[in-house]
Amino acid sequence: MKVAIACGGTGGHLFPGLAVAEVLRDRGHEILLLISEKQIDAIAVGNRKEFRIQKIPAVGLTRIVSIQSLAFAVKFMDGLIACLRTYRSFKPDAILGMGGFTSTGPILAGCMTGLPTFIHESNAIPGKANRLNALLSRKVLLGFAECGPYFPKKAVEVTGTPIRDSLRSPVDRSRALKNMRLKSGLRTVLVMGGSQGAHAINEALITVLPRFVGKQVQFIHLSGKDDENHLNECYGKAGIPAFVSAFYDRMEEAYTVADLAVARAGAASLTELSFFDLPTILIPYPFAAENHQFFNAEIFARHRTAEVLEESRVNEDTLGSLIERFLKNGAMVHGPAVQPPAFGPDTAANRIVDIIEKSRK
Repeated sequence: MKVAIACGGTGGHLFPGLAVAEVLRDRGHEILLLISEKQIDAIAVGNRKEFRIQKIPAVGLTRIVSIQSLAFAVKFMDGLIACLRTYRSFKPDAILGMGGFTSTGPILAGCMTGLPTFIHESNAIPGKANRLNALLSRKVLLGFAECGPYFPKKAVEVTGTPIRDSLRSPVDRSRALKNMRLKSGLRTVLVMGGSQGAHAINEALITVLPRFVGKQVQFIHLSGKDDENHLNECYGKAGIPAFVSAFYDRMEEAYTVADLAVARAGAASLTELSFFDLPTILIPYPFAAENHQFFNAEIFARHRTAEVLEESRVNEDTLGSLIERFLKNGAMVHGPAVQPPAFGPDTAANRIVDIIEKSRK
C-alpha cells in the first residue's frame, strides 16, 4: 500500500506518526509524511531519509473571529491544494491523521478523492481539530479508552499511542552518561516540557536548585531553545551536574539513565514514560485545549507511579519536596505500577497498521 500520514505541528503528533510509519515500512508499504512548516518538525525528521516527506501549510484555528481567522483560511486552502496535488502524484491508498490542524487538510483531501481516512487521538479529550477531522474519517483510533464518549456517532477503536523504534533500542548506560557528560553513581532527574520546552517548568526548576547543592543528584534538562543558555548558567552557578539541551534526539538514552522525570502531560510523552516505567511528577500545561493535559495526567497517575502537580501550585517547596520524596522512595511512592491495555505502547503501532491494511480489502 501507499499511505500518507499527516503528523506535524508538535512532537505529540509527529513522533507517534513516525512510529506508525516505521511499522508500515517494515511491512513493505510506501509512506508519505506530511509535516508542518515548523522548525521542530524539520529537525525531528532531518535524518529520516527512508520516508518521502512534504511540508504542508497549516496554522491553528483562533478562538475568536479576527485577522488571524483570515490567515487560517488562507493557510488551510494552501494546504488543501498542496495535498490534492500531492495525492495526484503519490496516489495513496489511505490517509492517517495524527491530530492537529496539520491533519485537517490531508484528511479533507482524502475524502474529496474517495480515499479511506483515519484519525488518531492520543489525548483523553480531543481538540477542535480532531473533532472536525472525525467527521471526515472512517474510524477514530484512540490512545485512551476514556476519550471514546467524545465521538458517540463514529466507529472508534482503542489502539494506544505508538512509540518509535529508536526508543526500543538497547542502551549502554555508561555510554549514554558519557554522551550527556554526566556522572555515574548519581541519582538523575529528567526535566522535559515537550518538544519545544516549557518556560514555566524551567523557571520552577531554577527555584529548587539550592535544595540540591552538594547532593548526589544530577539533571537532564530539555529546555527548549529560548531558555537553554540561561539554564546552563544556573546549573553552573549552583555547581550541580547537568546536561542542558534545547532538544535531544536520543531520548532512549535520557529515559534509560533517569531515575525520575518532571514533565508535561502530553499523551506521547506519557506513553514513552510508561514504556520506560519511569516515576514521574506531571505538571500539565494549563492552557492546553480543553485542559486535556490535566485529564491525561489524571488517567496516567491512576495507573502509574506518578503525581500530578498543577502549575498554579508549583513553587520551591511543593516541587522540591516531591522531587526529594520520589528520589528517596522511587517506585514505592504509590506501589507497583499497573498498565491498562489502553496504553500498550509496544503494540499500538501494529494495531493501527492492521486497521489501515484492512481498509484495502
